[in-house]
Amino acid sequence: MLASYQGYLIDLDGTIYRGKKVIEESRSFIRALSERQIPYMFLTNNSSRTAAEVAENLKRMGVEATARHVYTSSMGMAAYVRKHWRGQSVSAYVIGSRGLIQALEEIGVQFTDEHPDAVIVGIDRTFTYEKLAKAQKALCNGAILLATNGDEALPTEQGYMPGNGSIVAAIATASATKPTFIGKPESWIVEQALAALGTAKSNTLLVGDNYNTDILAGIRAGLPTLHVGTGVTSKQELAKKEVQPTHSVVHLQQKLLGE
Repeated sequence: MLASYQGYLIDLDGTIYRGKKVIEESRSFIRALSERQIPYMFLTNNSSRTAAEVAENLKRMGVEATARHVYTSSMGMAAYVRKHWRGQSVSAYVIGSRGLIQALEEIGVQFTDEHPDAVIVGIDRTFTYEKLAKAQKALCNGAILLATNGDEALPTEQGYMPGNGSIVAAIATASATKPTFIGKPESWIVEQALAALGTAKSNTLLVGDNYNTDILAGIRAGLPTLHVGTGVTSKQELAKKEVQPTHSVVHLQQKLLGE
């Protein structure tokens, strides 16, 4: 069914693995792509890890991946900042983890909480009232608010925990500021990942479990989409959506690529 596609952008959590456990069928699907030399890239809203760290985690699960197979929302953020300021120096108050900080360091962003050009927010598990207050002050003084993604909650082994969207909502409320989001379901991150993958939009399939992030991102960017029923959006929930994905399957498996 999917043999005609020449490239794949693939979600991770709920598609390749659930929490810390790999989905076996997905692992064999990735192996088949690799064996057939079909380009693929993992597209994730996770901003806490670098591409190399994401790839290492996948390799520990037996999934074939290197850093060049990974595109994160932190990488998308760096690309957005670079384009928005067109090579000019930019300062930012950054709330986030190592993945976001490294991506911004690599493009020369100056980190400060004194009159920054932007407040840039990624998942931060040490988020405090003090950080909220600093962000509010910067935004009220004219900084713009950028966020890696708007995921309100994250699935964990202990159930759902607050996601980056919850942090951004607090900052946006305190400062009466509207954030610009970079990650899925926004088309920006899809366009950047597609450019890195190097395949044509019409021949690249975006694969994911969550309609409201993965599938909607593909639809907005004009890519064909594949919903897999191994994560957030159930078959019953999917049926209620006005715009349907191009394809829908129970889970990824090698035979989808043909013999």
